[in-house]
Amino acid sequence: MTLYEAIFMRRSVKKYDMTPLGNEVLEGIKKFLASINQLDGQKVQFEVVSADAVKNAYAPHYIFSYCEESDAAFANVGYVLQKADLYIQSIGLGSWWIGMPKPKEKKQNFCIMLGFGKTAVPQRKGEQDFNRLPINEITDVDNQIAKAVRLAPSAVNSQPWKLHFENGKVIINYFGRGIMKTLLKKLNKLDVGIATRHIEVALLNEGKEIKSITPMGKGNDFKIEIVYS
Repeated sequence: MTLYEAIFMRRSVKKYDMTPLGNEVLEGIKKFLASINQLDGQKVQFEVVSADAVKNAYAPHYIFSYCEESDAAFANVGYVLQKADLYIQSIGLGSWWIGMPKPKEKKQNFCIMLGFGKTAVPQRKGEQDFNRLPINEITDVDNQIAKAVRLAPSAVNSQPWKLHFENGKVIINYFGRGIMKTLLKKLNKLDVGIATRHIEVALLNEGKEIKSITPMGKGNDFKIEIVYS
């Protein structure tokens, strides 16, 4: 399964076989993580750990992420780890963005974790299995890029973004919705990064060349500009 195909099949998995994965699979995931591109001007660090490193662990393995305290840094974490999320699901494993459980030991600059492992929970069969806002609530353009972004995971399914299309450019604007605009400031920016990854994967699937992906502004004016040809 390609990363693009995984967008339309992925599921946030909360039930796992706690048996650790084999070394070959884990090394493959670590190698993939090391190859992931990041947003212009940003740098997230990560490590793969076992369930022993997490309070109230749900999965056998986790990816810890570390970053600075800024909107662009949070978005970069979402952008990077969403590619890992899609890859993990593309090889037949389950994964889950986890906001509540924490590392057992206090970690400086810890941001969020992604749990993963073997699961018997089936992937979705297609777009019809997702509970998401209709496309016209996130953009006025109905195309494959918008469809891919619509399916991006977000905290409490808030989908805090709106898309603007120009010739050779897609701009994803932060757009907080309801009370979540106040409660989920960090997670909202992470979500914008997750959606940005879906845009990139969809553009690459159409044969486009990505020229730049740049975070801009902050707070309610935060956005990410994707330039392609």
